[in-house]
Amino acid sequence: MRIVIPDDSPPVISDTPALARIRAVGETLVFTTPPASADDLVERLRGAHTAVNIRGYCKFPAEVLATLCGTLKHLAIWGTGTDNVDLAAARRLGIVVSNTPNTATEAIAEHCLALMLAVGRRVVALDASVRRGEWARGMLFHCRGKTLGIVGTGAIGTAFAALACAIGMRVVAWTMHPDPEKARRGQFRYVASLHDLLVESDVVSLHVRSSPETRGMIGPSEFSQMKPGAIFINTARGDLVDEDALVDALRTGRLLGAGLDVFSAEPVRPGSALLTLTNAVMTPHTAGTTPEALARGLDLCAENVVRYITEGEVTHRVV
Repeated sequence: MRIVIPDDSPPVISDTPALARIRAVGETLVFTTPPASADDLVERLRGAHTAVNIRGYCKFPAEVLATLCGTLKHLAIWGTGTDNVDLAAARRLGIVVSNTPNTATEAIAEHCLALMLAVGRRVVALDASVRRGEWARGMLFHCRGKTLGIVGTGAIGTAFAALACAIGMRVVAWTMHPDPEKARRGQFRYVASLHDLLVESDVVSLHVRSSPETRGMIGPSEFSQMKPGAIFINTARGDLVDEDALVDALRTGRLLGAGLDVFSAEPVRPGSALLTLTNAVMTPHTAGTTPEALARGLDLCAENVVRYITEGEVTHRVV
């Protein structure tokens, strides 16, 4: 049984107990550099029964899956997102796709809180100012009593809502599938539309998956509807946002600032206008990178691999 990990770069699963579990059920090959192309990815995976996908930059469109479907039976994704995989093609070709949902929920929610506070309290800019020998004080953003708007009330959105409630914020939410009982338990209130959320919120945080319905959902019109001086947080997916419109809203002062862990292109391109803005706090898609979250996610990924090989089923099946 051949198992291939084509994209452990930067290394995450290498030299872990999870990799040892995987090696115990089959010949396992680990690549610690990114594939140079789709053809290179196919070559790495040729003859594999199981592919373990570590990085979202590794794409599995229909043509790649079709080339591999003679032997490939299981694509095991480390992480929740599946937007790098053509799921319809996988289903059609009989390739099982599994993922590892909710293993980094608390870590990402904490990162949302950290980004909100870093932007609102101008932590990065003030730290740099003090290091330059300056003592430039000024007004900062007070969270208590303000309104947080959560777009998408899955596990991460509701976890961030709980943290915001704990520091005295009001929380409103909008989602395509509202759950009144979840709102009652989480002490937040659903609003009728995305527009209603944008005009009411002092902080807007995205927590939806990338899909044809959500890509580009926040653009010039949406930023213009937000309160002047609002804060924008995105730890979900970069393609949910029109990045040019975000830059414009930050440059003009329409937004107080933005906290971003995801981008339209990753790594961020050297010439990106975002890099010139002092009111944007950015991290390299690392919100879920804590030892606890990594261990849980890798263990669940290994469990999916082992169970499919030994029992013909997975713990968390997408298709």
